[in-house]
Amino acid sequence: MDFTDVSLTALRVLRAVAEQGTFTAAAASLGYTQSAVSRQIAAIERAAGTELVERRRDGARLTPAGRVVMRRATVVLDEIAATARDLSGLPEQTGTVRLGWVPSAGAVLLPRALTALRASDPGLDVVGREGTTPALVRALRAGSLDLALLASAPPFRAPDTESPPLTLQTLVERPLCLAVPATHPFAHGTYVDVADLRGQRWIAGPSAGEDRLMGVWPGLDERPEIVLTARDWLAKLHLVAAGCGLTTVPASLVTAVPPGVRVLPVRGGPQEQRRLLLARLPGPVSRPVARVAAALRTTALDADAPVPPG
Repeated sequence: MDFTDVSLTALRVLRAVAEQGTFTAAAASLGYTQSAVSRQIAAIERAAGTELVERRRDGARLTPAGRVVMRRATVVLDEIAATARDLSGLPEQTGTVRLGWVPSAGAVLLPRALTALRASDPGLDVVGREGTTPALVRALRAGSLDLALLASAPPFRAPDTESPPLTLQTLVERPLCLAVPATHPFAHGTYVDVADLRGQRWIAGPSAGEDRLMGVWPGLDERPEIVLTARDWLAKLHLVAAGCGLTTVPASLVTAVPPGVRVLPVRGGPQEQRRLLLARLPGPVSRPVARVAAALRTTALDADAPVPPG
């Protein structure tokens, strides 16, 4: 086993594969060809003397040995990034926390929490990115995120089955609601009966294999008529405001809906709940990570008061 000739490029490729879940997606994120990614992974596996990435039908996952290498690689890559910041003359921070979030968390909760952190911990630097729950879980496992805000829907299960289990905390649990145009007949009431959802036109998120269909009320006893698809939740709500159809929205986003949209509860069937989870790898956490986690928890508690229909 000889890592002396392992390049930073190979370490970055290994991290990208761990985060993206496939060689193809890793290549796209790095701007490489898939064959280049395969060559880098083969090179680092030769240096390790063992398989680091398990090639499966549903994608690529780190082996136990791969997770060991990834933990060390993350330290090296973070130190290189810190050195680049020092050389560029950027001011020294008291700590950097890498945070990932699902789109719904980035609309209301995250901006409020970051505003509070700027006041309480001005030297703390929060960096990160938006992603789907599966992608953020992979990034946590790869060691490239310290914390992640994940979405969970019934049946509530752990976001992955790998070991050790992630440390999870429910920040918010709120019902799923229905967003309707202000000009729609539903908008004149205070709720919508689930039986009245038959025959409606829906604006949904595109199916991505790893995500369940979002935007259509769960459990409809008919094949839904999806007239438009949009991945971004705000785009879907603006399409609702334009009268193009209906979509679902977590109750936590009621305060962020655009004009021309009413948000109503749905009655007559099982209440569809949605959870926002704060996730991290098990083990001790640094003070900066603990401060960000505390700010997210406090903001979630402050924001979890019942919201009347919009």
